Amino acid sequence: MFSSPKSSGPLSPDTANQDAYSVSPAVATVYAKLAACQEVQAGLASLAADEKAAIRDQIAIAEIPAPPFQEHARAEYYRQRLQELGLENVTTDSEGNVFGVYRGSSASGSGPRLFISAHLDTVFPAGTDTSVKEKDGRLYAPGIADDARGLAAILSVIRALKAAKIKTAGDIIFGGSVGEEGLGDLRGVKAFFRDNKDIDGFITVDGTGINLITYLATGSLRYKITYKGPGGHSFNAFGLPSAIHALGRAIAKIADIKPPSQPKTTFTVGTASGGTSVNSIAAQASMLIDMRSNCNAELRKLEKTVLALVDAAAAEENARWGSQAITAEIKLVGDRPAGQQAPDAPIVQAAWASTLAVGAKPELSPASSTDANLPISLGIPALRLGGGGAEGNNHSLDEWYDPAGSYLGPQKIFLTALGLVGIDGLTSPLLPVLAK
Repeated sequence: MFSSPKSSGPLSPDTANQDAYSVSPAVATVYAKLAACQEVQAGLASLAADEKAAIRDQIAIAEIPAPPFQEHARAEYYRQRLQELGLENVTTDSEGNVFGVYRGSSASGSGPRLFISAHLDTVFPAGTDTSVKEKDGRLYAPGIADDARGLAAILSVIRALKAAKIKTAGDIIFGGSVGEEGLGDLRGVKAFFRDNKDIDGFITVDGTGINLITYLATGSLRYKITYKGPGGHSFNAFGLPSAIHALGRAIAKIADIKPPSQPKTTFTVGTASGGTSVNSIAAQASMLIDMRSNCNAELRKLEKTVLALVDAAAAEENARWGSQAITAEIKLVGDRPAGQQAPDAPIVQAAWASTLAVGAKPELSPASSTDANLPISLGIPALRLGGGGAEGNNHSLDEWYDPAGSYLGPQKIFLTALGLVGIDGLTSPLLPVLAK
């Protein structure tokens, strides 16, 4: 069914030279044993045979609306599915995450605990038509790939573990998280890792594809800035400071910032609004600012610069009119930490070996922003892996999913998980148990 990867000496972690990447002898040995294991082969065969069932799950999940902060209906459906599949301790936590445990056999819970989840929420507001349509072999619906695919892939992996009767050494927690998109601000994984201190590794199944391995996290800070002033008639009250003029000063100043190219650091004023009419001095004006970096230190440096310019713009508008009336209200609305881990970390090597094992060419992808940001920032090994198939037009009403060869995604997740938590009596876990 698959061939085990070869070890060829030291790893070359430079992502610009990935042709030189190789797994360690220990990882190669684990995957050689997995390749020869009858139960693992049965699990892989089960995943291939399960492809149509996984697509049916994906359609059913996509058609349950899950607007930002309103994931409860989809979460309840997913909770029931996890329960039906026989996971232990199926739970909906206080934030709305749902998860259950595939129990390992390690004595006294001494093995590693791996959390595998996909996000329940979509970017689409309430009232969006989420019915799935098929055309020329593709499925079309808002959220059909991001992340209905990830949720369906996880159900397929659980079925394969059950069908093959695989006894893992460590525990695998499977679930769905809330609040991954937009202003959800990773509230689901933030709550999960706040309340569960015994997790040794994490995989988020987000989107599609099987080649990419995302192991670096792009951090982001998002602010809502609101300028307030007295307002008045454009002619009769002329001479009063304007909230919109203060906003304009701030945007111009922010636009001139020159962030470093390495580590990649970016900013944008995403929206701007305010005022009441063309002949009014604006009493209020707001903007949303997005700042991102692959380095927390650079992100905080950019934050300090931007907020200083926000205050400077208010001071300049006041000085222009000899006033102190304009004030700046600063509200943090998003905080996703950046994070890094070594490209030769065991979790990355396991994913690399698993990608090769299913016949794909692994790639270490650039940093991105996913649920994996939070655990990576905490020093917990974490990855984003795709759920298989192909996608396009994400976050649009024309989002599509191509299911060709989609079973390869669950197969890769299945093999990565088994390498990390180990199989009782066959392989030791590659994922280390973290000191708590």
